[in-house]
This record gives sequence, structure tokens and C-alpha cells, in this order.
Amino acid sequence: MFSLFGKKIEHFFTADENQKIVAAIREAEKLTSGEVRVYVESRCRFVDPVDRAIELFYGLKMEKTEQRNGVLLYIALKDHQLAIYGDEGIHNKVGSDFWNEEVKHILSEFNGEHYADGIIRIVEEVGEALQQHFPYAAATDRNELPDEIVFGK
Repeated sequence: MFSLFGKKIEHFFTADENQKIVAAIREAEKLTSGEVRVYVESRCRFVDPVDRAIELFYGLKMEKTEQRNGVLLYIALKDHQLAIYGDEGIHNKVGSDFWNEEVKHILSEFNGEHYADGIIRIVEEVGEALQQHFPYAAATDRNELPDEIVFGK
């Protein structure tokens, strides 16, 4: 089992931090038809974390959202790698510059070792972009994907 700062990967976040991250995901999704997922593992199996994020995105069946507006935040803790991957629906609306800025934001938080805060900030900002382009519609929207953090190996 992977350990970073003496914590097992599943327990990298405190229970409170885990709860706050999941709450941020749920709060962001209340305002949009979009879906946000967070995937955390110890090592990136690929040199490029974007490639790993894409593999996980499809492995988690995130492309199955009705409006193709799922977003995956991928973090490989031990390798200090991350990527944000948005499906074609949201990517076509916000473009590459948006994702690059979000990566800069999360890196600034991670450099200060504010991991949970960085994830929460990105979830909120991605949620705002999703809300702008895919607003919540009470009559038709449903939670298409689980909100819990996915912990890999």
C-alpha cells in the first residue's frame, strides 16, 4: 500500500477533508447538469498524466453523460502529477486555456501542501464553468455519476 507522509493512499485526506471534497462536488453539481469526479492514486502509469486521465475517464464511463460534460480531476500523489480532463461537450465550450489555468491554480495550492483546498478550489471553479455552459434543469437533470473520490493504487 502506498504511503505519503505516513498515510495510506485511501487515508491521504482526513475524514473531514474527504467529506469537504465530496461536498464541494455535490455543491458544484447542484448548479449544473455536468459531472465532476476526482481520482487519486499513488503513481501515474504513463509519462503523461493527461494520457492516464483519459484512460481513467473512459474506464469510469464518464463519456456516457448525456451532454458529454463530465470532468475528471486526476492526481498521482507520489509522482506529483495531475491532469484535468473535460469531455468534448465542456471542452468545446471552455477550450484548452481554461484547463491550463485550472492546472496552474491547483499547482499553486499543492505547492503550499494544501491538497484538499486545491481540489476543492478546482471543483468549485470547474462547477462554475459547467453551470455557465450547462445550467441545472430540475425537470431533466439527474446525478449521472457517483460523487465520491475514487482512490486507485
